[in-house]
Amino acid sequence: MENTLLIGLSRQTVLERQLDVVANNIANVNTAGFKSDQSLFEEYLSSGAHEDNFKGSDRRVSYVQDRGTYRDFAQGPSEQTKNPLDVAITGNAFLVVQTAAGERYTRDGGLQMNSLGQLVTASGNAVLGTSGPIVFQPTDHDINVSPDGTVTVVEGNGRTDSLRGKLRLVSFTDAQKLLKEGSNLYSGEGAAPDLKSQVQQGYIEKSNVNGVAEMSRMIEITRAYTQIATMLQQESDLHKSAIEKLADVPA
Repeated sequence: MENTLLIGLSRQTVLERQLDVVANNIANVNTAGFKSDQSLFEEYLSSGAHEDNFKGSDRRVSYVQDRGTYRDFAQGPSEQTKNPLDVAITGNAFLVVQTAAGERYTRDGGLQMNSLGQLVTASGNAVLGTSGPIVFQPTDHDINVSPDGTVTVVEGNGRTDSLRGKLRLVSFTDAQKLLKEGSNLYSGEGAAPDLKSQVQQGYIEKSNVNGVAEMSRMIEITRAYTQIATMLQQESDLHKSAIEKLADVPA
């Protein structure tokens, strides 16, 4: 196979991967706290298809290589919900939740209360405070979450605030090492208490995906794939025509 075909195929393979990343971003444009992914590419140099009988070395051929993806942890816009249990994080911190697989981390502040009075995520995972799960009593009302994550309530007919816990906020030296596990959860090591980030009660952080930009990128990728497919077909037809003409040469 000629080098042109090899290079074109390498580009198409990368475009398929890039399309998967863009499609996932678009699918999560309305997912609270979602962080978009971006593709990384690099040049890969290799010797091309060649005949070993020629003297001297062939010029190295430049291919396109899918190196991986990186996460855009830029702050998403905040949306007011007026739900006293919802919180939007301003800063680099993550909420800590308890799952069957252990502690996990999320930016999704759309919280609620389960039948046991525990503060949980939409998936039912318990949100952890600095002293464990945050649990409310049946008579609690006027829930307040301060910017540092302290959760207080007015209990029964009382007028004084009662402490229910403090949201555990953590951050990471290198957040790019976090792994996405689905359900808007991340896993990773090196979580450290974050004292700089703050929470805003009654708001949620929306996805940081720019829907218009991602749709435009999807169109660009599709067009590029189609153009390369057309070029490869033309190259194949050219190769076929050359072989047919060579076959017609008298012996």
